[in-house]
Amino acid sequence: MTEKIAKVVVDVPASNINRFFDYLIPDKLLGAIEIGMRVIVPFGNRTIMGYVLETVNETTFDETKLKQIKTTLDVQPVLTKELIDLGQWLAESTLSYFISSFQAMLPQALKASYDKSLHRLHPPINQRLADLFDGRDYIGFDELNDDFPLRIVNDEIGKGNVEWDYHVSTNESFKYVTMVEVIGTEAKFDLYLADLTKQSKKQFELVQYFLDDHATRPLKKVLKDNKTTRNTLNKLIDQQLIRLVKQQVNRDPYQGETEKTTPLTLAPQQQKALDAIVRKMNQHEAKTFLLHGVTGSGKTEVYLQAIDLAIRQDKEAIVLVPEISLTPMMVERFKRRFGDAVAVLHSALSKGERFDEWRKIQKKQVSVAVGARSAIFAPFENLGMIIIDEEHESTYKQEDHPRYHVRDVAKHRADYHKCPVVLGTATPTLETYARAKKGVYQLIEMPERINQSLMPKVTIQDMREELHQGNRTMFSRQLKEAIERRLEKREQVVLFLNRRGYSTFVMCRDCGHTVECPSCDISLTYHQRDHRLKCHYCNYSEPMPNVCPNCQSESIRFFGTGTEKVEEALNETFPEARIIRMDVDTTRKKGAHERLLKQFGNKQADILLGTQMIAKGLDFPDVTLVGVLAADGLLNLPDFRAAEKTFQLLTQVSGRAGRHELTGEVIVQTYTPEHYSVLFAKDYDYHGFFKQEMALRKAYQYPPYYFLTLITVTHENRLKAEEVTRVIQKLLVKHLTKEAVILGPTPSPIERIKGRYRFQCMVKYKDEPDLMSVLRKILQHYEAESRKEQLMIHIDLNPQQLM
Repeated sequence: MTEKIAKVVVDVPASNINRFFDYLIPDKLLGAIEIGMRVIVPFGNRTIMGYVLETVNETTFDETKLKQIKTTLDVQPVLTKELIDLGQWLAESTLSYFISSFQAMLPQALKASYDKSLHRLHPPINQRLADLFDGRDYIGFDELNDDFPLRIVNDEIGKGNVEWDYHVSTNESFKYVTMVEVIGTEAKFDLYLADLTKQSKKQFELVQYFLDDHATRPLKKVLKDNKTTRNTLNKLIDQQLIRLVKQQVNRDPYQGETEKTTPLTLAPQQQKALDAIVRKMNQHEAKTFLLHGVTGSGKTEVYLQAIDLAIRQDKEAIVLVPEISLTPMMVERFKRRFGDAVAVLHSALSKGERFDEWRKIQKKQVSVAVGARSAIFAPFENLGMIIIDEEHESTYKQEDHPRYHVRDVAKHRADYHKCPVVLGTATPTLETYARAKKGVYQLIEMPERINQSLMPKVTIQDMREELHQGNRTMFSRQLKEAIERRLEKREQVVLFLNRRGYSTFVMCRDCGHTVECPSCDISLTYHQRDHRLKCHYCNYSEPMPNVCPNCQSESIRFFGTGTEKVEEALNETFPEARIIRMDVDTTRKKGAHERLLKQFGNKQADILLGTQMIAKGLDFPDVTLVGVLAADGLLNLPDFRAAEKTFQLLTQVSGRAGRHELTGEVIVQTYTPEHYSVLFAKDYDYHGFFKQEMALRKAYQYPPYYFLTLITVTHENRLKAEEVTRVIQKLLVKHLTKEAVILGPTPSPIERIKGRYRFQCMVKYKDEPDLMSVLRKILQHYEAESRKEQLMIHIDLNPQQLM
């Protein structure tokens, strides 16, 4: 019996609407509505989109008062049953709305509106449908009038006679190419030739071209091959010898022939790791592994061979990489091994490209998805493995609704599919390594570099000493000499600085006035290229002033150092060097990452200067020197993870040098050479760092010894933000146990962003069974006020940053 009632979650993010609504399925949609489809429904006095999460036969409401679904946006479900369950779990575990969770799982193009058409592949058996086509290949969805039952269409789809084609009306869905199809017989071509005059030379050539090969070809290729125009071709179209047809093609963001690679012989440490992972895969067990391998230990080859075995078992794999910058190199390695079986999902693709890649997964055309955070929701139905590379990266945490961590979602999906999760990194987060030490995760150590090359020697350069010696430049004498040696030997250099822009702030030397953003409590950064001051939080910008806005003095100067300024200094110090700068400003355009890295890989530059995006994943054989210009950048942040992030970054950057035959060297410039994170990074001593940092975390009651929840309240009125935070703090003290440590209210480290004041309070706890229900009640209590007064309350149950 066909269900006649659909339970729908509607696209209204509000707590009083965060539930399922019952809708009647109209006769024309009976048998055509499936769980996981998007539908258009009436809601109040408007029409909105929703997701069908269940279909039933009975309702607890008066059936006569139920509204009907207007239409369906999909012809096959966009959410699998597993993703629907995952979305509900995600909403509950991150205190988000159901609709936000489902929206996070789908590509942007699916949030637009659709035009749908029915494509005839073979003559339909059903006469009513055959009459509707009336000899045509396509009919629009709107031609199926209200009384036409969609189950007839579904029946014909099942028989393979028709299929749905649908494209987003924003032109962001399918891509079509005009093709030339030969429809005339040879006899018809001969008749046409007989009527041609001697002057019709191009027509003769074209006829011969189509007679030699009847294949359907792109119009562009036909015009190029024959050095002709559309007008010449139109004569053959008029005679019905050829016709133009639109053919759907996939946008391939990684076009070009790639040379296939074959599995490499594994080193003993790699083989041991692979065997452990494959054992759990064969046992259908959801086990989480921590693959702790030094940079260059061959983790990627272990991933590739494990995935190969999964594919041979007709299973699928998801591979997550942290940054877009990392993706091109990683993607190439997977494309070269698995060819067209790989789909790529990340934010540097256009909406249309992402849609096509997502559709490849949905249509089961690929077995591997490689991508950044959102690729964890790839709609695979038979997962054999999930890999999270560089698992320590903070970008794996989504910073707005739903505030999920990829690791938690991966483990949830692995439980469903009974498959292993592999967390790979040279510098695990303390939480992950502590779990591995306790046996919650299975620890696999890979302590050696694959080609037996030594880890590059790290030298710490005390910049205070350089100042005492009269060196006021941004390069220590040792780094300068080391760069000169590399330029002489035609080797390559990577320089790392964690700040973009020309200088970090602009200050008047007379009155001490610093130019700040009018909407955020942060100083503006000077960008030399367009001679403007910019805010990196709200994108506000203003021209660089010639005099101090406060005292009109001309002693207004730049302080601090950004990548632009370093580039200028490099050009002055090493005029013969070819430099590539990689930061947010130089990689805004699509494909810029790949282009710049390709240039560096082809030795079109001697020095690669960049921010965090160059710290990991890069593998260039001729890089023998890595320079870290200011190792203190992260240490001074008001964040309990500052030392951990510094250690991770220094270790990752150091791993870029001497990865092949040539030996590497790393020079770290710092004003705090005695800091333990710098000293342990110098010796690549993760275990020493782990021991010292864990002792501090225990003393100060931070993860992994305690869980954290951060509540941030923002409002345009400072007093209002502070007052609401104070009330929340009192409610938490009243309803949580005495063991919970509640800090606040305090202003956030950056008190104002985009004109809104920010206050926060933090809960530290080991076990608080009532915490979630208390937090839900707080959100519900302020729901009406949030809508009326623009009050915003953000709750982060596992904050990765406290700024």
